[in-house]
Amino acid sequence: MKENIYIYIFVAFIVSYLIRVLPLTLIRKPIKNRFIRSFLYYVPYVTLSVMTFPAIIQAADSPAAGAAALIAGVFLAFLGAGLFPVAIACCVVAFVAQWLL
Repeated sequence: MKENIYIYIFVAFIVSYLIRVLPLTLIRKPIKNRFIRSFLYYVPYVTLSVMTFPAIIQAADSPAAGAAALIAGVFLAFLGAGLFPVAIACCVVAFVAQWLL
């Protein structure tokens, strides 16, 4: 069993290393394709959203409270509120919604 752990760690290291090194070694010219440039531009935002969305919904005991906080946060951000006021409002909405539910 202990030998398998080292194999797993080594495989994870190789995969992580290749993902980071291959683009640097294979792509030497600037990317001119508009589709690929657009895709690469949005990858960090999509990744952050995919990691954050489930955490928001599952942060409270009730998924409805998390969804209410998410809706409030999106609405306030749409209105132009900053990160700190949106975070505080989301916490308050989640607390109140959890208390009411």
